[in-house]
Amino acid sequence: MTVRPIVIYGDPVLHNPTRPAEEPFSQYRELIDDMFETMEKAHGVGLAANQVGLDLRIFVYKCPDDEGHWHEGYFLNPTLETSEIPQTMPAVDGSDDEGCLSVPGEGFPTGRAHWAKVTGYDLDGNEVSAEGEGFLARCFQHEVGHLDGYVYLDVLIGRNKRAAKKAVKAHGWDHPGNTWTPGEVRDPFGHDDEPED
Repeated sequence: MTVRPIVIYGDPVLHNPTRPAEEPFSQYRELIDDMFETMEKAHGVGLAANQVGLDLRIFVYKCPDDEGHWHEGYFLNPTLETSEIPQTMPAVDGSDDEGCLSVPGEGFPTGRAHWAKVTGYDLDGNEVSAEGEGFLARCFQHEVGHLDGYVYLDVLIGRNKRAAKKAVKAHGWDHPGNTWTPGEVRDPFGHDDEPED
């Protein structure tokens, strides 16, 4: 397995809808293994294929629910169902905070539906689905959003949207070509891992 560079916000691959994965789905086994390895090294809970530069409708996840139970899996060509998405400002108490491996080191309150269900396919072409509430639902919405061509900054509202625009400009993420490789640079989210030599 290989840790792949993660594409940062300004790259067009993150801002355009991905193309469907093609059969045989087994051809993506190495990619999915690499995505799990990259996500784990980055201390993430989800990773979409376009975050590693490939415009494919695939994501992996290893994410806890609100009770602390971990859920792990992947989807090829996923579709998303959700409960109603709130139109009000998200909570400022930290419960609605969201981060993204393609927006390294930043986090902003983001309104999300409380429940979400993803349906897609596994590497053998079998239909699979998973659903969850709270944080797990947030993860599913975040990853399918990537595949639809949106980074979570694109769905922010009000002062959070303004703060995100300032952060993008300050970091110089307003153009293509920026990446970071987990394990090769200091963790931008402040985890204890030191960069490898």
